[in-house]
Amino acid sequence: MEEFIKQFANQFDETDLSVFSAETRFHDLEEWGSLTGFAILNMIAKQYGVKISPAELKECETVQDVYNIVQAKK
Repeated sequence: MEEFIKQFANQFDETDLSVFSAETRFHDLEEWGSLTGFAILNMIAKQYGVKISPAELKECETVQDVYNIVQAKK
């Protein structure tokens, strides 16, 4: 999970890593937007070999929610 949080946080250029935890509500971050969302989807596909849809990502509220989907699809 720690590695996933780091990789997730790396998709945000201006938001510090210290802001991120499993409970982070990433949609509420000022930097959140569609480009960041696509960067996250791309990172998940490359790092974990899992494809999740933009709709699935939109339904997630926390980093933990995204992680759970990735784990379920592995």
